[in-house]
Amino acid sequence: MTTWRGFASDNYAGIHPEVMAAINEVNVGHDVAYGDDATSTRLTDLVKDHFGPIAEIFPVFNGTGANVVALQAMTRRWEAVVCAATAHVNVDEGGAPEHGAGLKLWTIPTPDGKITPDLIDLQAWGFGDVHRAQPGAVTITQSTELGTLYSVDEVAVIADHAHSMRMGVHIDGARIANAAASLGTGLREFTTDAGIDVVSFGGTKNGLMLGEAVIVLNPAAAPGVDFLRKSSMQLASKMRFISAQLVALLSDDLWLRNARHSNAMARLLEERVRQIPGVAVVRPVQANAVFAVLPTDVTARLQERFRFYTWDQGTGEVRWMCSWDTSESDVDAFATAIGAEMAASG
Repeated sequence: MTTWRGFASDNYAGIHPEVMAAINEVNVGHDVAYGDDATSTRLTDLVKDHFGPIAEIFPVFNGTGANVVALQAMTRRWEAVVCAATAHVNVDEGGAPEHGAGLKLWTIPTPDGKITPDLIDLQAWGFGDVHRAQPGAVTITQSTELGTLYSVDEVAVIADHAHSMRMGVHIDGARIANAAASLGTGLREFTTDAGIDVVSFGGTKNGLMLGEAVIVLNPAAAPGVDFLRKSSMQLASKMRFISAQLVALLSDDLWLRNARHSNAMARLLEERVRQIPGVAVVRPVQANAVFAVLPTDVTARLQERFRFYTWDQGTGEVRWMCSWDTSESDVDAFATAIGAEMAASG
């Protein structure tokens, strides 16, 4: 059993006790398979409470599966998806959107991981040109891979602009709870109410063992999700064990409590490291990520004791992620080690 603590990814954290209890609670006797169980029905009701009365949820195994199923449902075979160059679907899914969904990704360089209507227009063109993959959907990440947030108004403007060109809009919400916690909103304000069509809802990074979901907010924009989930090998037979985790997360504000805590730990880490001479925090800390630049020798020594990723080898930028179970003592120990290594580096 490992007891070390790291700042590489919020995927490193364990399972929240309330989630584990929810799994154990449904691990009794037999129940109907493939989502026709009472727990999955309860999940459907909770999702409607959070996202609106026509929202439908389709639990899947992982975030890549959620994104592939969602984007495949939103596009036709000759269409493409417009996204930020840093988007997870572009750089961290091993080509799954291309291999699994047959999609072309039209990517846009951005300074902060966020796209705007003007940036979308850099790739949303050539409609009717048989030689160009037709832009069919826009995907944005909330919070982004660079730890930044879209405001409610920014999401609504993007949705309006994309819809004006007959393009659907998808949110990759691997850290959607962190975004809502930081914005001070519920889950509906920057999704359903802002005009988003489909959401990939993240749970693993916020306390689940496994399990994400495709949440369809506009059924006309994503037909056939149930069939695509099966053909994409994302339909769980013992669905109740994924649904139970999501029920726990969406009940009693567990999703919000966990996200508020991980965000708070990131702010605490930022506060601590800003006091260390030579450490530069290079991006706004808006969710549960801190990006900083360290000397390469300091990074190498720290990584022998604490797991974290180098984000940019050229600049020395690193990324530190806080989780639902990151403690103040974890942050203190890490910040103290950074300070000591910086002092030793001279």
